[in-house]
Amino acid sequence: MTRKTPDQLRSARWFLPDDFRSFGHRSRMNQMGYAAEDYVGRPVIAIINTWSDFNQCHAHFKQRVEDVKRGVLQAGGFPVELPAISLSESKVKPTTMLYRNFLAMETEELLRSHPVDGAVLMGGCDKTTPGLVLGAISAGIPALFVPAGPMLRGNWHGTVLGSGSDAFKYWDERRAGAISDKDWSEMEVGIARSYGVCMTMGTAATMTALAEALGLTLPGASSIPAADSNHIRMCAAAGRRAVGMVWENLTPARILTEAAFRNAIVVAMAMGCSTNAVIHLVAMARRAGHALGLDDFDAASRRVPVIANIRPSGDRYLMEDFYYAGGLPALMSRLAPFLDLSQITASGRPWAECLEGAQVYDDDVIRPLDRPIYAEGALAVLRGNLAPNGCVMKPSAAAPHLLRHAGPALVFDDYPMLKGMIDRDDLDVTPDTVLVLRNAGPLGGPGMPEWGMIPIPKKLVRQGVRDMVRISDARMSGTSYGACILHVSPESYVGGPLALVQTGDLIAVDVPARTIRLDVPEDELARRRAALPPPEPRYERGYGWMFSRHIGQADQGCDFDFLRTDFGAPVREPAIF
Repeated sequence: MTRKTPDQLRSARWFLPDDFRSFGHRSRMNQMGYAAEDYVGRPVIAIINTWSDFNQCHAHFKQRVEDVKRGVLQAGGFPVELPAISLSESKVKPTTMLYRNFLAMETEELLRSHPVDGAVLMGGCDKTTPGLVLGAISAGIPALFVPAGPMLRGNWHGTVLGSGSDAFKYWDERRAGAISDKDWSEMEVGIARSYGVCMTMGTAATMTALAEALGLTLPGASSIPAADSNHIRMCAAAGRRAVGMVWENLTPARILTEAAFRNAIVVAMAMGCSTNAVIHLVAMARRAGHALGLDDFDAASRRVPVIANIRPSGDRYLMEDFYYAGGLPALMSRLAPFLDLSQITASGRPWAECLEGAQVYDDDVIRPLDRPIYAEGALAVLRGNLAPNGCVMKPSAAAPHLLRHAGPALVFDDYPMLKGMIDRDDLDVTPDTVLVLRNAGPLGGPGMPEWGMIPIPKKLVRQGVRDMVRISDARMSGTSYGACILHVSPESYVGGPLALVQTGDLIAVDVPARTIRLDVPEDELARRRAALPPPEPRYERGYGWMFSRHIGQADQGCDFDFLRTDFGAPVREPAIF
């Protein structure tokens, strides 16, 4: 492999020439106390830090960035911290999905506009991983991802709690009158005991694991608990490795092949992944120039079993247990028959070498292939007249008897309507009813909020019902569970078939056959379509206005049309005058 020389560094364009402009660049570095020997001829590593005082998942990044810097300095590089928007999943409204592409654009432009040679991307909370990766793909310089790591297990009265999943579970119990106010308050304190991302197999744990499976992290990095000292050492190692990647010119384009994305899909299926993985992986693959789509996920689901026994698809364990059982390298070692192990990672080595010596230390946490927790993969893609472009569900987390189901629809036009009706004692609903929420997609939400785990009506919760078929054009938290059919495309806001459903219409779902059907004659659907009123605009100015005009549908990854790789010529390096 040909290594770069110091004069070939990208940062050299800013600092090396003997001209007036470079004089200005160097003098301003002097202004900050840096001498030329600190940075000239050394790889300048941008550390994109998504820390904020509102982001609980990244609360430790204020310290971890110093560990990354330490590693960069140890390897002879020069670290610079560049803050980016911090997308706290639980606090940013109306939804962090509205801002994923904002972070992608900010990452791309931060890297392109500054005198940097490589990047360390610090993220983990749901949308930060894909946002950072999307931006790094488009920027095209060597980049390494540092995952935030999962938080510690929750605890309440000696019961292990999983973030999100147990909150949903016990909220229903409280609605049923089985949980006291005191118990609920104690759970609130015990369910999130440390910094770090959700320790269930939610979107955060899914996406950081997929970043590793794609080869964008150091092997073994994604499942280290945030509070574990191994996480500190990993951050320093990432800083050191980022410098090496610059000298080797190991860019995302060299790592993110089509085979790498297919590896990631296999890993997603075996982990019992979040349904959000579909949207983010499709967007990332297409940004990298690979036309992956929903059918690629469904094909993998048919052949790859779920072997990670992690909630909510699993019945017992959390991410801390997964790490102790061997983490992602152990899981991938068991998936070797399904993977292309010739794909290289950020380490510069192929997966075949990275997995040497990987072991599973607990066969109940990471199951053998012949003893899975679910025989098919985590996701299923359904199609039919209700979702011509597809919709997604997580059958491994649903009640088995609902995988084939037909029932009358109960339609909610938006979330305020749902919230106002769902707890009414006179709601006309039975366990066979199919709950439908619309106007919750990319444009309709706006931003495709995580409203897809529609609450079970209170009158049914009191009767002991804990799962029903629920359909929406929304997303669902990866920590959620149940027979929830999501990402219906095209969405109702733009006139998709979901907009035509009326309460009482029969909806039939057959997950094994991958079908979803609205049992209404075509001429009646045409009549309803003709009567649809035009939707009211969600935004008339600002970022939301731009979002509304350029966002893609769920099956296309919800990327902006103008950010697609095929939208126009690649952006040139900035002129320096």
